[in-house]
Amino acid sequence: MIVVHHRYVLRFPDNLALDAGAPLLCAGITVYSPMKYYGMTEPGKHLGVAGLGGLGHVAVKIGKAFGLKVTVISSSPGKEDEAVKRLGADSFLLSSDPAKLKAAMGTMDYIIDTVSAVHALAPLIGLLKLNGKLVTVGLPDKPLELPIFPLVLGMPI
Repeated sequence: MIVVHHRYVLRFPDNLALDAGAPLLCAGITVYSPMKYYGMTEPGKHLGVAGLGGLGHVAVKIGKAFGLKVTVISSSPGKEDEAVKRLGADSFLLSSDPAKLKAAMGTMDYIIDTVSAVHALAPLIGLLKLNGKLVTVGLPDKPLELPIFPLVLGMPI
């Protein structure tokens, strides 16, 4: 017998098959919990999903379920069709295109960073509106660099 604290238990609807609900147990809770905890759920707000791996796929679906405008942020141009046509993201931002990144600066209310490779946080922070929220859930094998000086002084990144 396994005993689990009620805070860590979720009820599956009776009409949800266990195999269909399985992704919600790991990837789902990994993105859902911080989005809920940090209030990244207000319908109509703009969510950026950095990375389109397992966590990113689920983050897009959860963001749409919350009624958010969802933009997938990826360095892989081949993921645009999957993000927009298959998963229902509202838009796609190619992070390897400096002109597109510059045009999108200051447009997002929230970003959930699901990238598990080492990457720069400054471009993601630059995409946020004033008082925007960036949550990282990807687990790179080395520390990520965070430019503290511009953040402390309120300077654009």
